[in-house]
Amino acid sequence: MLDNHNPTHPRERERERERERERELLPLLQRLKQVYLLWYSYYQVLPKLHRHSLGQRVDNLFVEIIEAVAQASFLSKTEKCPYVRVAIRKTDTLKILLMVLWETKSLDNKKYGAVSVQLDEIGKMLGGWNGQLNRQNSPDKSGEK
Repeated sequence: MLDNHNPTHPRERERERERERERELLPLLQRLKQVYLLWYSYYQVLPKLHRHSLGQRVDNLFVEIIEAVAQASFLSKTEKCPYVRVAIRKTDTLKILLMVLWETKSLDNKKYGAVSVQLDEIGKMLGGWNGQLNRQNSPDKSGEK
C-alpha cells in the first residue's frame, strides 16, 4: 500500500510546494478580497448615474486584478511577469476611476479614503512582486549577458 502522506513521496512534496506558493501570495489575494468586499458594499449604494457605468467598470477592474494575481500565482517565475504588470496597470486605472467617483461626490471622503489606502498598499505589494520577479528573471541573475 502506498503512503501518500509521506513527506518524501513526490505527490506530497508537490502539494507542499503548492501550499508554500499559496502562503507566499495569500496576503496579496487576501488584501484584494478585503478591499473588493469593501468596494462591493459601496457599489451597491452608488448613485444610479454612476452605478451602471463607472461603478460597473470599477467593479470589473477589481475582478480582473484578482484574476491576474490568481493566474500569476500558478505560473512559473518566468511566466508571472506579464500578469503582475497587468494587475499593476489595472490597479492604477482603478485608482483614477475611484478618484473620479470621489470628485463627482458619488463616493464620500470616508469611503474613498478607506478604499484608496488599501489600494495603495496593494500597489506597493504588486510593485515589490514585480521588482522581485524582474531581479530573478534578469540575465545577470542567470549568468547571461
